Amino acid sequence: MTEWYEKSFGEDYLIVYKHRDFGGARKEVDQMIAWLRLPPGSKVLDLCCGMGRHSLALAKEGYDVTGVDLSEVLLREARSQVGAEKVTWIRSDMRDLPLDGGFDAVVNLFTSFGYFEKDEEQVKVLREIYRLLKPGGKFVIDFLNPAHVIRHLVPHSTREDGENLIDESRRIEDGYVKKDIILTTMNDPTPRQYHERVKLYSLEEFKEMIEKAGLQLEAVHGSYEDEVYDAERSTRMIFGGTRP
Repeated sequence: MTEWYEKSFGEDYLIVYKHRDFGGARKEVDQMIAWLRLPPGSKVLDLCCGMGRHSLALAKEGYDVTGVDLSEVLLREARSQVGAEKVTWIRSDMRDLPLDGGFDAVVNLFTSFGYFEKDEEQVKVLREIYRLLKPGGKFVIDFLNPAHVIRHLVPHSTREDGENLIDESRRIEDGYVKKDIILTTMNDPTPRQYHERVKLYSLEEFKEMIEKAGLQLEAVHGSYEDEVYDAERSTRMIFGGTRP
């Protein structure tokens, strides 16, 4: 059976999420650089790199970047960008990476975590991060803040993008935030349907998984404005730490 993330990150994803800009990624990378404090030339792995927004910004700053994603469509988009030749692009499942390690930093951004049903599968991802980091290497995992998602959830919305009509329904169910997307176009009214699902982990639950993977948590930020995480007010839950 095809998992939702194998279907959803295809050609239509480029339409649904076209509004995600490279300028925003530039600002986020500037903050990450301040957190990581790595000299230019350091090896950085962008795990679940998508269209390569953050990978390209990191490479532009002089880092030796590898971008990994499962979606060939998103990797194709990444490879088409200016400066893409400076990044090593690899297609792989994040639970079992074809890499030997030795990275100074691993970053996992924009809620590219919590996709799997079993907690053990999420821990596999964290153990891969541990394996790929040098001793003393650093990680950044940018996850959603469950309380903020629950409080600000928009159950239904529609928007037009050129000839495309995008219908999105959202709900909290069985410990997940779930989104159903229906995409139709003027030329082809046949609806294309997609589903997205992310497991809602509390701060304590996430900490437990990080420790189980052998990683050491050092900071939790509430946004890319460098604010300290607050369960009620923060928009994000951004973990920073090291491989001991």
